[in-house]
Amino acid sequence: MSRLRIFDEARPEAPLSVLDDHAAIARELGRVGVRFERWEAARPVQPGASQDEVIAAYRADIDRLMAEEGYQSVDVISLRPDHPDRAALRRKFLSEHTHSEDEVRFFVAGAGQFTLHIGDRVYDVLCEQGDLIGVPDGTRHWFDMSESPYFVAIRLFTNKDGWVANFTGADIAEKFPRMAPVAATAR
Repeated sequence: MSRLRIFDEARPEAPLSVLDDHAAIARELGRVGVRFERWEAARPVQPGASQDEVIAAYRADIDRLMAEEGYQSVDVISLRPDHPDRAALRRKFLSEHTHSEDEVRFFVAGAGQFTLHIGDRVYDVLCEQGDLIGVPDGTRHWFDMSESPYFVAIRLFTNKDGWVANFTGADIAEKFPRMAPVAATAR
């Protein structure tokens, strides 16, 4: 189940609020300029589907976002608990950083945790299958996929070269809860 925990940046031990209703999460994140949507596949996506098959299943929503926001490219990333570089990949995303473009992810399967540092608040968003999150450019954030990652995600980019991080050097991400492993299901 999708979840939003909102913290005061100085109090990582106790969330100010916790939401698990998708519409309420979308409203709260919308207040700080973050897109949060639910998508449904136009056709079933079978386990082991190719990148082209995954993109085809969500083509209408992808095309809508590309037209609305000017995204230039789309791809699919997949990570499983047995990936040999999972620890290094996890570390790459765990430090607070920004991007010069929006970071847009749609979770076809599995889960990931985006944590956004906006003003004096920290918005911890557990995204699961069917969730799309759009983190605006320049937003300080970090991403956790747990020690045992499992997700298939569609990524949209404005920069055709893809994801480029600008690390802030702050240690705030180390103070907040990490993602607990989510049971992987075959998708």
